[in-house]
Amino acid sequence: MFIAKVVGNVWATRKHAELKNAKLLLVKAIDPYDRKKFLGDTTLALDGGLGAGPGDVALIVDEGGSARKVLGNPRCPVRTVVCGIIDQVGSKSEVKKYA
Repeated sequence: MFIAKVVGNVWATRKHAELKNAKLLLVKAIDPYDRKKFLGDTTLALDGGLGAGPGDVALIVDEGGSARKVLGNPRCPVRTVVCGIIDQVGSKSEVKKYA
């Protein structure tokens, strides 16, 4: 799992049948305490039914079996899923708010 900012949408004219009504997003990992500091590459992720969109800070699961469990579909050909939208992150006495 990692924390990422949703940086864009993806449109597909053809999708696998299991992804027919799924929303595709571009996400980029961020430093949890500095949302302007990006880490790594941009990744394609499926919205887990939360309504995430560009600008949201989200919790991303990046493992096929877990992603399919989040979606509740064991046949879905997916690896990376948005499983939560983050309002704030806290560690010891420091709290970082995103919403």
